Amino acid sequence: QEQIVESGGGLVQPGQSLRLSCLAARSICSSFTTEDMAWYRQAPGKQRELVAVTTSSGSTNYAESVKGRFTVSRENARKRVYLQMNNLKPEDTAVYYCNRQNPPWPWGRGTQVIVSS
Repeated sequence: QEQIVESGGGLVQPGQSLRLSCLAARSICSSFTTEDMAWYRQAPGKQRELVAVTTSSGSTNYAESVKGRFTVSRENARKRVYLQMNNLKPEDTAVYYCNRQNPPWPWGRGTQVIVSS
């Protein structure tokens, strides 16, 4: 049974937008509101990198490469985290993962984002 499920990826052209969604199963998260959650991505042949963080206190942080284009948000009551991605670029192509920042839960399968003309 999957514990973290990411969705919303797809194939888009440069400049377009996508909204990713992440659901944390109740079995791994009894108190979602206290968790710092993050989006990561892994491009082909590269290591997984941190993209955005939403903390339990409500603050957010972003990688320099996505600042001003991506917005992370959360819906605690539904144990969901979102990543709104605007003005997508080919270099945003990757598998995107959601997880608790530290320590991470078992990783989900991720959702593929391909930005190509």
